[in-house]
Amino acid sequence: MSNILIIPGLHGSGPDHWQTWFESRLPESQRVAQEDWTDPHLPRWAGSVRHAINVAVGPVWLIAHSFGCLAAAHAARDYPGKVAGLMLVAPADPDKFHVTEMLPSEEFACPSVVVASTNDPWMRLTRSAYWADIWGSRFISLGAAGHINADSGYGPWADGMEIFEQLRNASAGQPLGSMTPTEQRELPLQRRRKSFNLKLVRS
Repeated sequence: MSNILIIPGLHGSGPDHWQTWFESRLPESQRVAQEDWTDPHLPRWAGSVRHAINVAVGPVWLIAHSFGCLAAAHAARDYPGKVAGLMLVAPADPDKFHVTEMLPSEEFACPSVVVASTNDPWMRLTRSAYWADIWGSRFISLGAAGHINADSGYGPWADGMEIFEQLRNASAGQPLGSMTPTEQRELPLQRRRKSFNLKLVRS
């Protein structure tokens, strides 16, 4: 059976967080625990993700939030044949944690999506778009959605589940959808040159 790894950011994701809601809706999912949720040590956090990937049987999907996105990205590049897809929501800016050089600087070997916000205090939208471009990821802006967490109203998140289901379909070889001309203009030019199809989803 395939596995879904839920990878929270600093302090974990509480009971009202969309990641917790995802866990309740995805019986094949499990949360990746960190030894210290208050200490954002990237190699150690990525090590916990690697351990969870190693013990999983079959392909693995990573659903990460905030600093957890950095840990997921760091770990995923070592498993090009096992990680089936990444959903990276409101990634934290690696510059804030002085770990930029630790992150992959090439496209992931699997489908991926970066979901961002125009007023996220942890990463500017342009920086999120930059990393999405580096990783070859589909890029989605939710507008003014804060840090896309419980504090900004993201508990049960049906649109987020739809994004994940589209990611899983893409891993099976189905396209992620198409974009309207208006939506295409919202992305940097380099992103519009990608050969695969994209679709923006907004809450």
